[in-house]
Amino acid sequence: MMPNKEKLRERYLRDPLPRRLGGLAATLGRVSSVARKSSDPTNVARLLEEAKYMIEWTAADTKPEIAAELVSMQTLLSLWLRAWDDASQFKAQRVLLSVQAKFWSDRALDFSGLA
Repeated sequence: MMPNKEKLRERYLRDPLPRRLGGLAATLGRVSSVARKSSDPTNVARLLEEAKYMIEWTAADTKPEIAAELVSMQTLLSLWLRAWDDASQFKAQRVLLSVQAKFWSDRALDFSGLA
């Protein structure tokens, strides 16, 4: 589903860990914004998938407690991604993902130390 995954991975891994976590926070922030507003579920699905991969490429480089929280986020992102086509049809579900993604974005930003 995600075009140029390998290119994104190479670019992403060139950044230091704080910047990678900041990038994850930005992607999750976009999930929050787009989930609430977008009528095209593919935009949100692409961002969910991107965030999932960012966690995959980053979690092992973090402290164990941060890695555990990131993996938990990744699991929930996967569940949202699987259910998104149906869930996106309901405003309450879009708002729920938006709120959850905003929380995750804030956590990733906290982890980065950039805030």
